[in-house]
Amino acid sequence: MISLRQIRSFVAVYEEGSFTSAAKREGATQSGISQHLKQLEFELGAALLERNGRDIEPTLAGKLYYRECVDVLKKLEAAQQSVAVNHVRGAIRVGLMPTFTRSLLAPALDRFLTSAPGSEISVTEAYSGVLTDMILKGELDFAIVPAFEGVTGISHRLLARDREMLVSAKRTKSNLKPVRLSDLDPLKVVLPGPQNTRRRNIETYFTANGVTVAQRLELDAMMGTLQFVAASDWVAILPFVMMVSDLDEERFDVRPLDEPPFYSEFVLIEPARKVMSPAAALFAEILKMEAEGALLIFQKRTGAQRISQRRARRPAVRR
Repeated sequence: MISLRQIRSFVAVYEEGSFTSAAKREGATQSGISQHLKQLEFELGAALLERNGRDIEPTLAGKLYYRECVDVLKKLEAAQQSVAVNHVRGAIRVGLMPTFTRSLLAPALDRFLTSAPGSEISVTEAYSGVLTDMILKGELDFAIVPAFEGVTGISHRLLARDREMLVSAKRTKSNLKPVRLSDLDPLKVVLPGPQNTRRRNIETYFTANGVTVAQRLELDAMMGTLQFVAASDWVAILPFVMMVSDLDEERFDVRPLDEPPFYSEFVLIEPARKVMSPAAALFAEILKMEAEGALLIFQKRTGAQRISQRRARRPAVRR
């Protein structure tokens, strides 16, 4: 009979690509993990993994069986949570990029702690690569990162689709006035490092739309980026959700990129083999609501601006 331990061992080896890493993750010995895999393959009558020295590759049967095993583990955890007492409480670990911590985190935390009193929450701020690694290691319940092609062992779903902004020091009253970058003088732009998913997307937009860049400065430090932009003639390309709290301040001009518009998608990622706890699911939903609220502000403010502009262009009516 196939045991739950055998299933967990197989999933660990499949996702880690290593018996040593799988053993460490499961708190077992390497020989124990290997024995579980042999027993499982004997029970199934099929090879699940091909071993070529240190390299491990799943067979077709292994790929199909992995999907079923992940589903079994998630259903088992969901069943355990459904009978837990005070199930909305608990300790959760969340990973967020500066995009979300700067403007959305404070109101989200306030709503969450009011809705789930007694819960404990730990928030790690980092960029997408670090957060993805932490998800794979089981160190976070979920994280929010820019959309990417996906990784074995991680499931993801769309959380928000946001408009990208040109952010510069405050010099005019041009907040939310659309801007076409190709019409501007060559940009001096602050960008994240090459390993950052956003960097690739921004550079692609520049190339595809004839944007001229005079100088690039790489900064993987968001607060440092904003301080530098506010005090100089350099600019940055940042999502609206990050800058929503600055619209009525006197530090930045925040203008949506237009002709064409530039969008970014952010996804929620979590370990594929686990079911999110009710407390984590609640906080994820609150973050989504905060992001949607920010986008609603963008729609309302830009809509009101267009109406004002149309009225200003109307000829005066003589009475």
